[in-house]
Amino acid sequence: MAELTDAAIDAALERGRAARASEPRATAARFDRASGRVVVDLENGCTFAFPPRLAQGLEGATDDQLAAVELLGRGYGLHWEEPDVDLSLPGLMAGLFGTKAWMARRAGQATSEAKAAAARANGAKGGRPRKSANR
Repeated sequence: MAELTDAAIDAALERGRAARASEPRATAARFDRASGRVVVDLENGCTFAFPPRLAQGLEGATDDQLAAVELLGRGYGLHWEEPDVDLSLPGLMAGLFGTKAWMARRAGQATSEAKAAAARANGAKGGRPRKSANR
């Protein structure tokens, strides 16, 4: 393990100060049953809300579970004891609702008129080619 030097500690403290100044921090979080969204009040007076079905681990959570949201790390994250989910506020606000692999799977499930039209066009061509036994 590398030895911590005064310079390394000072650099880490400076990174922390920069993060506190630039990254969003929550002052409160709640689940709004009427809108079906998690609502986060930010230190700067703004409000951020998102549907929990978009977030990894919250897709199947009940309203009561969602209502038990807590703030983590001076407002940098959100935590739900049950179903044991932690999400970073900067990540959520950047549109990152889960791990890279989970987000990629969600993107593949997206539907749109363009995607449906492409599927119809490919189907008209005979669909996906059969796998050859020689491959």
